[in-house]
Amino acid sequence: MAKKKKGPRQIAGLQCTVCKQFGYVTEFNKNNDQLKKQASGKSTFPISKYCKKCRKHTEHKMMKKLK
Repeated sequence: MAKKKKGPRQIAGLQCTVCKQFGYVTEFNKNNDQLKKQASGKSTFPISKYCKKCRKHTEHKMMKKLK
């Protein structure tokens, strides 16, 4: 049975900006992200995460489509 939606929580895929490797799937609160943009002009993404292919911490951006 499918789960109910959790309101403003959105599923996001993260992709390394250096090697373009798809590595993480996470959830974020869409409302909080919009409030951050309005208040400070900064967004939640990109995030610094460990990339297995590059073998170091790199910036990861949110993908439009999950593979």
